[in-house]
Amino acid sequence: MAKQSEEAEVRSVLEEFIRSIYDKDAAGAITPLADDTVIFDLAPPLRMNPADARNPRFLEDWFATWRSPIAMQASDLRVVVGGDIAYAFGLRRMIGVKTDGEEVDMWFRTTACFAREADTWRITHMHNSVPFAMDGSNRALLDLQPN
Repeated sequence: MAKQSEEAEVRSVLEEFIRSIYDKDAAGAITPLADDTVIFDLAPPLRMNPADARNPRFLEDWFATWRSPIAMQASDLRVVVGGDIAYAFGLRRMIGVKTDGEEVDMWFRTTACFAREADTWRITHMHNSVPFAMDGSNRALLDLQPN
């Protein structure tokens, strides 16, 4: 039963993070990040160092490019907990409208790693990605959907 409770706690951290993205609340989105978190996200750079990951300005700049809330839906989310370390992975759908009118509806892969710090789960690493075409074009495949 304790394992289920720990998994529920990790899921709750992710749900709060997703809710902060939806609300365009940069301070809320960085709250669960560990001091030494490293993020590999969809947008450049390849690697976001801890200082930048925890700087609300980066999220605020991104939020400013959206007209609508940024909805996220998790699919096939799996959470594994072992002691004071946990990870979660699955697919996530992002839906919304950009300020230029572009309608976004895309799926991507997501992984988050956690460490328990003083009885609180903190995100130590997040990795979001999309596959790319292996046909030499190097196109990001943004229209894939789960099967």
